[in-house]
Amino acid sequence: MASAGLRLPMVAVAAVVAALALAFFYAPTEAVQGDVQRLFYIHAPTAWVMYIAFITVAAASVMVLARRHDWERWDAIAVASAEVGLLFISLVLAVGPVWGHSTWGTWWVWDARLTSTLVLWLIYAGYLLFRATTPPGERRARLSAVIGLIGALDIPVVHSAVYWWRTQHPTPTVLRSEGPDLPGSMLLTLLVSMVAFTLLFAALLVVRLRIEQARRRVEAMEASVGP
Repeated sequence: MASAGLRLPMVAVAAVVAALALAFFYAPTEAVQGDVQRLFYIHAPTAWVMYIAFITVAAASVMVLARRHDWERWDAIAVASAEVGLLFISLVLAVGPVWGHSTWGTWWVWDARLTSTLVLWLIYAGYLLFRATTPPGERRARLSAVIGLIGALDIPVVHSAVYWWRTQHPTPTVLRSEGPDLPGSMLLTLLVSMVAFTLLFAALLVVRLRIEQARRRVEAMEASVGP
């Protein structure tokens, strides 16, 4: 039997495999875009998880600034979620241009959503770079928290860009006041993919958090022993 520590990653991987199977073998071929539209079932869920990850960074950053006595726990959550979030936003920026090249005829356009998403990537890449080049401690945690909160300000810009400006991206087909504009099989595939990638995020976050906590314990032991 799988240990408790492996159960969530195994469930997450199985869910992602099931979601990809639905995307490529169950969902119907889109009439206009053809098979390339199947990337939608990866692109949309990874964007959803990107939001979850960076909102988690922001929430943990607030706790770092507000709770002086247990800032280390929240700082560990923030950096773990930032790293996992950077992975998912990188997938968004990798899969999107492949899909866009087929449908728009170009790999990249400087429209509002694409540009604001790239800015979000740069902010959190900078967040991790700052942490990597700054001595550990409360000062680094608090300054990182400020960067994490600044980055979170870009999240509503990314999400609302298709409403605020004229962009290449279409408006959402699911979260609409009139209801989803997708056939039932496509909607089911999307919902399964959303759940699967959310589980994958949770599994990666737990694993990364355990690594971070172990690293901090080793650093504390080394500091107590001294040179």
